[in-house]
Amino acid sequence: VQLQACGGGLVQAGGSLRLSCAASERISSTAGMGWFRQAPGKEREFVVSISRSGLSQYYADSVKGRFTISRDNAKNTVNLQMNNLKPEDTAVYYCAVAKSRFTTAQVMKDMTDPDQYRLAYWGQGTQVTVSS
Repeated sequence: VQLQACGGGLVQAGGSLRLSCAASERISSTAGMGWFRQAPGKEREFVVSISRSGLSQYYADSVKGRFTISRDNAKNTVNLQMNNLKPEDTAVYYCAVAKSRFTTAQVMKDMTDPDQYRLAYWGQGTQVTVSS
């Protein structure tokens, strides 16, 4: 599965961006999908994940109430609407799609090291820069 992310850019604090990630194959059979981010000099961190049905969503505390994830299994896409952006949201954002149905949205929420990252397919990353 190849993932192509787009939608990043430069925005002022308080602004909005919408990221999209398109998968090269059907995603309806997968479990979790999500977004992670990595700021310069920092480790990759979890941002948000969504279950196969879309009914279960998990958000990092730092983005709750500002970011919203959605998925469209018919279009093989997962999206991230980011509102009220802050300078600390500046990072490269990566979309992730579970390799198996056992990697649920909740499992993705707890992915914190490279050994766990092998449980998902990863996009190439898209830069989000928020100016103050």
